[in-house]
Amino acid sequence: MGGGCSDPLTLGTVGGREVATTHNPQRPSACCFCWCCCCSCSWNEEERRRRRRRKSQETKMDALPSCEDCLQPSEEEVRLWARSFDKLMRNPAGRNVFREFLRTEYSEENMMFWLACEDLKEEGNRSRVEEKALSIYEDYVSILSPKEVSLDSRVREVINKKIQEPTALTFDDAQLQIYTLMHRDSYPRFLSSSIYSALINAGSRSSSEC
Repeated sequence: MGGGCSDPLTLGTVGGREVATTHNPQRPSACCFCWCCCCSCSWNEEERRRRRRRKSQETKMDALPSCEDCLQPSEEEVRLWARSFDKLMRNPAGRNVFREFLRTEYSEENMMFWLACEDLKEEGNRSRVEEKALSIYEDYVSILSPKEVSLDSRVREVINKKIQEPTALTFDDAQLQIYTLMHRDSYPRFLSSSIYSALINAGSRSSSEC
């Protein structure tokens, strides 16, 4: 599933492994680090969600992959998530709940990619960095992957160059772009969702019983 991308494929070898990359110098670069309406990533994201909805009607949805270990969030923590997206993303319980919401919107791969980038940046072993970077590329950047995330052409070209000699910072631009996409596109809907409302109501009931 490639999210409607039609760029030609280029096969390259990185670390002894063959990976598929894309290159199209005539494709315009969209600005995805701002909040402007010209950004194409939101449209691509919506198209991906539509395709995943259709696919889910044909195949049974997989069980939710194991999430981060964390404690049950307090009422104060849950309410803080509504104050800023950063507070939500810095909280392990918040990330788990937001990831559950993203799964209902068929965009869980955005959180999975972001977490994989965080894990990569904490890796100190050079060979493991290369291994993890290639895995992230194949899982979330390659247009051949069913979990491909929405990235503009400029960021893809940067990644295609950096992946030749991967480092812990190879996906920094892409991680920021996906963070911005989740903040702008998914976070407002999360705050209005039944998932978040249920947590707020549960916290209010607990407070009234004390």
